[in-house]
Amino acid sequence: MVLDLVDKHQETIQAAIKALHTRTFFAHYPENPSPEIYGENTDKEAREKFKASLNKRFEELQQGEPEGWVGQEESPYEQQPLGITYPYFAPDTLVERADKAFHAWRKVKPDLRAAMLVESLERLRERFFEIAYATMHTTGQAFLMSFQASGPHAADRALEAVATGYEELTRFPESAEWEKPMGKYNIRLQKSWVAVPKGISLVIGCSTFPTWNSVPGLYASLVTGNPVIVKPHPKAVLPMAMVVAEIQKVLVENGHSPDICQLAVDAEDHLITKELAEHRKVKLIDYTGSSRFGEYLEQLPGKITFTEKAGVNSVILDSVEDIDKVVQNLAFSVSLYSGQMCTAPQNFFVPAAGVKAGEQTIPYEEVTRKLAEAITSLVNNPKAAPHVLGAIQNKATVERVKEAQGHVLLSTCDFSNPMFANARTCSPVIYEADVADKESYSRELFGPIMLIIRTKDTAQSIELAQELALEHGAISCGAYTTSPEVKDQIKEAMSLAGTPVSFNLTGGIYLNQHAGFSDFHVTGANPAGNASFTNPEFVIKRFTWVGFREPAI
Repeated sequence: MVLDLVDKHQETIQAAIKALHTRTFFAHYPENPSPEIYGENTDKEAREKFKASLNKRFEELQQGEPEGWVGQEESPYEQQPLGITYPYFAPDTLVERADKAFHAWRKVKPDLRAAMLVESLERLRERFFEIAYATMHTTGQAFLMSFQASGPHAADRALEAVATGYEELTRFPESAEWEKPMGKYNIRLQKSWVAVPKGISLVIGCSTFPTWNSVPGLYASLVTGNPVIVKPHPKAVLPMAMVVAEIQKVLVENGHSPDICQLAVDAEDHLITKELAEHRKVKLIDYTGSSRFGEYLEQLPGKITFTEKAGVNSVILDSVEDIDKVVQNLAFSVSLYSGQMCTAPQNFFVPAAGVKAGEQTIPYEEVTRKLAEAITSLVNNPKAAPHVLGAIQNKATVERVKEAQGHVLLSTCDFSNPMFANARTCSPVIYEADVADKESYSRELFGPIMLIIRTKDTAQSIELAQELALEHGAISCGAYTTSPEVKDQIKEAMSLAGTPVSFNLTGGIYLNQHAGFSDFHVTGANPAGNASFTNPEFVIKRFTWVGFREPAI
């Protein structure tokens, strides 16, 4: 059956590998949730399945009889517990099972592993709407973002990891006859090589993007022959539980142990992440979350880590063609999912003399006023706001928005969601920070918080954006300039800070968005993270080439 899967999915894998090299637009999974693409009744059926899963056990996993059933999820839209429980297993049990599965999985040929993993993604395609509702009611993302980010976009990122891993595993021949001329005779050796996986992999998920941030590491470890223990955030388990369930089904159908990919869940009185991470048999760790915990993981001895942590993302405003289009784009970027994105802009550097627009200069005060008006207009749009801002995942985020320091240019407000009267919401707030008070803008303020910093000039804006990225990390940077010279200065400064820059975005593309098969998400070159979705290093660190040689017969 597995050999049939190789034939079935080889074209997809080769198309994905080609996309890796060209870096042009490629999406295997359509992001438009239209009935024509995914089926007439798919949305309705998925919504009903999600409702039917509430207050019940999640029994799709094939991990045997658990020690108990646990669950802590709450809908940010209803502010009520989901009541779904998941099988709990002690860390030692999970590791022991993964260790046994490792020795069979590592011997499976790369093309077979890749084919099974692509098959699991095709199965997940049939559940994109289910995963969307699970994401929506655990993270607070609006439905369309939940569908796209946890469905097709996540699946494309997973396929990207599979394609990268497959290419690296097949880059070199399995064997070769080596012959060296020595004058009167030749030395002939028969050589062979094997890619040896590092061992058990632990994937630690986050509460805001439970699948998009987790599946690259999950699939990168699996395709390179490592068993994986998936440890979601306790408040966002359901989306990844579905992913693990589909992977297990494909494994079992093709004669492999489901313990190759297991779900690990915290009990309320027993948080297991540290216990798993520190286990001597866990060799690989993928993590998305706070810098403090990420730094702890990076310092664990004997582990290879792939981290995405907090960053301070900047926007440099120098000169524009149309200020109104610019502020509309930035307002959307700040408001999208209420700023609960690792790529969301936070620090806006605006020269004291204002922003150039052709032969004119727009005063600093007018620039800040236009930014505030653009956000207010979006928040007050009853048709757009609920679908853009979504809901707030964590109560602490709401408190952070209200407690941010500085001169208030725009205060937050609760906006009503016509479909969810109980939704936890707050709109973006704008504070003005003193350029001399670096402490106020040198840390990530997660959520819909926008800081405007009045700088001496664009040169100081660039200097500060670079300094913040180097010292505190940054995942994205936005820049607006009509000057080729200034553009080159920004490129030079931010490239040395390991931060990608989006220049002069207006219209339907935003600073927050990174595209699979084209954009490298995080560079690994500043404190915001030590890894990148998805460059070759993201997969080759998960295995080692070992060679064997003997005299040729």
